[in-house]
Amino acid sequence: MRVAVIDYGMGNLRSVSKALEHVAPRAEVLVTSDAGIIASADRVVFPGQGAMPDCMREVDARNLRPAILDAARERPFLGICIGLQMLFEFSEEGNTSGLGLFPGQVRRFSGPAADAGVMGRLKVPHMGWNRVQQRGAHPLWSGIEDAARFYFVHSFFAQPSSEEIVTGETEYGICFTCAVARDNIFAVQFHPEKSQSSGLRLLANFISWNP
Repeated sequence: MRVAVIDYGMGNLRSVSKALEHVAPRAEVLVTSDAGIIASADRVVFPGQGAMPDCMREVDARNLRPAILDAARERPFLGICIGLQMLFEFSEEGNTSGLGLFPGQVRRFSGPAADAGVMGRLKVPHMGWNRVQQRGAHPLWSGIEDAARFYFVHSFFAQPSSEEIVTGETEYGICFTCAVARDNIFAVQFHPEKSQSSGLRLLANFISWNP
């Protein structure tokens, strides 16, 4: 099995690739910006860190948009952090258009979210461990307890237009979507590669998932 981890120059991908190698020691895990390798991979992981405008600019600078869209249509596809946000139509971060695979927008923690919590305000970015409430059964939740804790680092969150794609939610001042799924796509706002046993189980489920 070949697993492609898409490299568009944003974020440290070593922890993602090492976690995948740990749960799938027989798989060939390739961190790559080569569209041909992405096209030939059996499974594709789309991680990311940083600002949405920079991420989208680098994706297009490397001419990776067609390969990402093709993979998201055809093969098991896992988005992580910014890799979830870029699947939506639009982000308030820099008024940036996304890939448009999911209906909805990405918003910054503000208003009620920014005015609640410790000392009257939430800290932004949202950083640390939070519980994830699963919304419906999905193969990638297999063996993971509902309300298991995962590690987050982000200032923006997805707001889907359709509730049908929501598969996980988290409370941080407000209840926000932290996992979405449709057909062969599963995407999470948190970092499974940094989330210890629950995160590793989710990655292992992705490796064995046959949508």
